[in-house]
Amino acid sequence: MKFVVFRFDPEIDEEPRYETYDLDTPPGMRILDCLNIIREEHDPGLSFRYSCGHGICGSCGLTLNGLASLACQKLVKHYERSPEIKVEPLGFYPVIKDLVVDMEPFFQRMRAIHPENWGKISPVQVSKQLHQSQEDHALIVDAIKCIMCGACTAQCPVMLDEDPEFIGPAAVLRAKRYIFDTRMTDTEERKRAIESPHGVWSCDTRWLCTKVCPKGIQVTNNILDLKAVLKKYSLSNK
Repeated sequence: MKFVVFRFDPEIDEEPRYETYDLDTPPGMRILDCLNIIREEHDPGLSFRYSCGHGICGSCGLTLNGLASLACQKLVKHYERSPEIKVEPLGFYPVIKDLVVDMEPFFQRMRAIHPENWGKISPVQVSKQLHQSQEDHALIVDAIKCIMCGACTAQCPVMLDEDPEFIGPAAVLRAKRYIFDTRMTDTEERKRAIESPHGVWSCDTRWLCTKVCPKGIQVTNNILDLKAVLKKYSLSNK
């Protein structure tokens, strides 16, 4: 299989370039393993991230043939109808080197959904077990699967083309997780936070976040559920 890999070292290169590597790879080999072969046998200077290698940590996010993916989840056979596999860094984020991007813009957005004093828990809350019914848990069970890999944000056309200040689908999903959690006591503050400029209403429902989510989360449906609740909240406060 032919791999066309994005290369860029800001300390050396003026512009990004692509390098081509031909590998003899079995259909069941992971793209992550292919990248390790390239680094070990062809080019030790290639930079990319990975950690667990099993779709849990979210570290190995890349763009593969135009779609944000986890390199540890995708196999060579998934691209057998393509003449090549084009490997690029995740979109939207600044490139540090080759396939490594700066994820700080992502984590800034994840932090922005929380009220200012959200981490302060009273001693009473600490010592008390907070019960939740199965029905209430079902409202957030999809959202808590998020591993914060940043794939949905990297693929979001609103962030890429329309509103780069948009808080992003992952942050909206996380906001929904807390707003719908019946154990939380600051939902009103959270609703106001996510309705701020560049918040949830910047999403115009393109569904690409759902398409690329490596955990199969119905990101768009979760965002639509949150919008419905916020619409009722806004009407009730007029």
